[in-house]
Amino acid sequence: MTESIQNRIRLLKTEKNAIILAHYYQSPEVQEIADAVGDSYALSKLAKECSEDVIVFCGVRFMAESAKILSPDKTVILPVIDAGCPMAEMAGAAEVKAMKALHPKAGVVCYINSTAEVKAESDVCCTSSNAVDIVRKMEQEEILFLPDRNLGNFVQEKVPEKKIILWDGFCITHKKVKAEVIEKAKATHPGIQVLAHPECDRAVWELADFVGSTGEIIKYAAASASEKYLIVTEQGVLYELQKRNSNKKFYTPYGSMTCVDMKKTRLEDVYNCLQNMRYAITVEEEIRLKAYKALANMHILGR
Repeated sequence: MTESIQNRIRLLKTEKNAIILAHYYQSPEVQEIADAVGDSYALSKLAKECSEDVIVFCGVRFMAESAKILSPDKTVILPVIDAGCPMAEMAGAAEVKAMKALHPKAGVVCYINSTAEVKAESDVCCTSSNAVDIVRKMEQEEILFLPDRNLGNFVQEKVPEKKIILWDGFCITHKKVKAEVIEKAKATHPGIQVLAHPECDRAVWELADFVGSTGEIIKYAAASASEKYLIVTEQGVLYELQKRNSNKKFYTPYGSMTCVDMKKTRLEDVYNCLQNMRYAITVEEEIRLKAYKALANMHILGR
């Protein structure tokens, strides 16, 4: 059945001149059918540069919105229209405007995990892989960083010369991980390397051997000589890690670390959205143009 629907998706993809992009947090079956799998930064770059007429974005809404902002002439489809991001919903455009009024000298950096309306109120977007570099390159001494307070804290640690004004948002999946679980894993598996995402609490990434984006975690594990790793991010990344490192063992906190929204997309959804061309993402043009500047600045400053 899986092979049959995969073949049907491939046929539809050719017929519609479509490209399928999938985030590392998607289920293995969705990653298998994708033309490209990556983290937020890599996928946004692909969405901007690809030549296909249709982008099927297997991820969550802010990712598909970003693709539409960067490629307005393309049809961008989100296979499951209610695949959202609770963190992105923790910051609204009106709240950001109010915060900007309180800090008129601050540059506004928004994590790509944000709505199109919030991007439109920002000077530049960032991802977890380039947040430190982007903030370091900003001319302003004060930076309003939103919506993720943990990534903002991580940036402040790496760029102490700047004053980071934190938004009180967080990822509900990474927030669940406690430092005691990391300590227990280290005691249970002597020599295990802990690779954590900066969306985790400070107490967690302070215990890690490496802190980085999903893509950076994958690269680190491939280059490291260690045999065992505790991967402190969404478990979908294990699929790519195990593909690249069949001789290594990977564990997750609590035995499972799942983003419910990322796991909503099934092969059937990919097939149905292509067949019916449904759930196309739209962004109001005035908002899109403002948000485009923030995303374009990310690709310039994040080089």
